[in-house]
Amino acid sequence: MEPLQIAALSLLVLALVVYRQMRTRPARSRGLLVFGLVLTVAGVYGGGLFDMGFSVLGAAVVAVEVAMALAFGALRAWTVRVWRDADGVAWSRGTGWTLLAWLVSFAARLALFAAGGALGLAYRPAAALVFAGLTVAAQAVLVARRGRVLPGAGAVPAWVPAAPQVARDR
Repeated sequence: MEPLQIAALSLLVLALVVYRQMRTRPARSRGLLVFGLVLTVAGVYGGGLFDMGFSVLGAAVVAVEVAMALAFGALRAWTVRVWRDADGVAWSRGTGWTLLAWLVSFAARLALFAAGGALGLAYRPAAALVFAGLTVAAQAVLVARRGRVLPGAGAVPAWVPAAPQVARDR
């Protein structure tokens, strides 16, 4: 794939991930963890994680990207609301802070990309996939962990939309 196609596809996929995170769903999020790992493996497999002409500088930028990806994943996980319903099932839902953290992480990634360009490093679309994969996986793991350590069943928070009532024949 061409770098522009990879960037467009990455943005589309991340938009879908953000959309799903803003909806109420179970807090186990294995699907997001697997998705994040697939993105990371695809980025590593795509090669060219750093500019070989500047191997030390390129490796340092990749290390900063990895640290940023994990940190922003942790930050977003902290902004997600997690609770247990009356049946003891853990649920999660992104907040406005989660959306803001996504925007800040995207801006930080662009700033790092621009800094690398200013230092003479070549564009590496594979690094964007690794960043996206790691940040999604980190958030998924931490939200699922928060769901597992919650105390037992409790009242559903008032901000959560009520589940539809199903009429049952008697």
